[in-house]
Amino acid sequence: MSHAAGICTAPRRNHPDSYLRLRGRKTLPSPPVRNNPVTAMGDKFPFRARNPEHTKQLILDAARVEFSRAGLAGARVDRIAETSGANKRMIYHYFGSKEQLFTAVIEDAYSRIRGQEMQLNLDALAPQEAIRQLVEFTWEYYLANPEFITLVNSENLHQARHITGNRELRKLQKAYVETVEKILQRGEAAGVFRSGIDALQLCITIAAIGFYYLTNRHTGSVIFGFNFTSRKALAARIEFNVETIMRMVLACPDEA
Repeated sequence: MSHAAGICTAPRRNHPDSYLRLRGRKTLPSPPVRNNPVTAMGDKFPFRARNPEHTKQLILDAARVEFSRAGLAGARVDRIAETSGANKRMIYHYFGSKEQLFTAVIEDAYSRIRGQEMQLNLDALAPQEAIRQLVEFTWEYYLANPEFITLVNSENLHQARHITGNRELRKLQKAYVETVEKILQRGEAAGVFRSGIDALQLCITIAAIGFYYLTNRHTGSVIFGFNFTSRKALAARIEFNVETIMRMVLACPDEA
C-alpha cells in the first residue's frame, strides 16, 4: 500500500513564493525555531551587537531571504543590513564581500538540510520505514524552505563555483550517502530490499522527484493544465513519490 501525505498548512510568509506545506509523520522533525526568525520580507531583526555569532546568524538569515529573492547579482547589501539590523560595515567585516556572503548562505543552506536529516535517526528505524521517512522529509523540507530550491538553482547558474572545493559540504554529503547505504544493506540482509541498489543514485533520485516538481511548478502548471501547488496536487505528489521510491527498493514491489 502506498503512503499518503497529510493535510497542507498555510504557506510560510518568509519567502515571496512559498509553497503549501504538507505535514508528514509525527516522528519527522520540524524546522528549528530560531530566536529571531525572518517573519516577512523586509522585516527587521532585533540587533545585539555584543553577540558576534548571533549577529552573523541574523545577517545570514536576512541574506538567505535577499539572495533567494533577487539572486547574487540583484541582491542589495543595503537591504540585508536593514533587515538584519547590522550595518554594512559589520557585514563586510564578518563576510568580506557580497559574493563571500552568498557563498556562506549557500554553505549554510546545504548544512541545514543535512543537519535536519541527521535528526531523523534513520539508523534506529526499520529499513522500509527509514526510506519512507527520508522521502517524506525531503519533500517536506523543500515545501517548508522554498528558498533552498531557489538558492540551489542560483548556484547552478554560477556553475557551483562558490562551493567547489568545499570539504565540509563534501563530508556532509558523503555521510548522507553512507547513511542511505547502511539502510539499504540492512534491508537487503532482512530480505525486504532487492540487492544491487546504488545508494548514491538513490539519494539523487529522492532529491530529484521532489526538486524537479517544485522548481518547475509554474511552467508545469501551465503545460500540464493543473495547479502544481494546490492541496490536492501536493498530497497526490508525495504519495506518488513515496510509492515510486519504495517500488524501486523493495524486493517485492507490490508491497509498496
